[in-house]
Amino acid sequence: MGFGRVFLTILIFALVEVMVLAAVADVIGWPVTIVAVVTTALIGSVLFRRQGLDTWVRLNERMNRGEMPGRELVEGMMLLLGGAFLITPGFITDALGFVLLLPFTRRALAERLIRRGAVLGEFAFWSQGE
Repeated sequence: MGFGRVFLTILIFALVEVMVLAAVADVIGWPVTIVAVVTTALIGSVLFRRQGLDTWVRLNERMNRGEMPGRELVEGMMLLLGGAFLITPGFITDALGFVLLLPFTRRALAERLIRRGAVLGEFAFWSQGE
């Protein structure tokens, strides 16, 4: 995907996010909308810290046993992306962030990506060669 397509995708996404924020603010008011966005960012940061620590502990345990921590690496990438979504103002990014931060949805998505071979192809090859 070229730079132009990435830029256009981000621009369209940002415009849709602003439209959603404005629509919500029309219904519940700007002060409540701002409080809701800040509150989701705060909740997300707490969840990010807790889930990140849990994933880090599992990653270290697997490495200490001499296993490749593939799932933990995928979940770690998802946690970083989810955290970035949650600190970005907006309800769409908040929803995406929570999907990536909640353990049951994150693990299901990670499992699906690994099964499809969308990620960790190199890691799987590397760990089989040992």
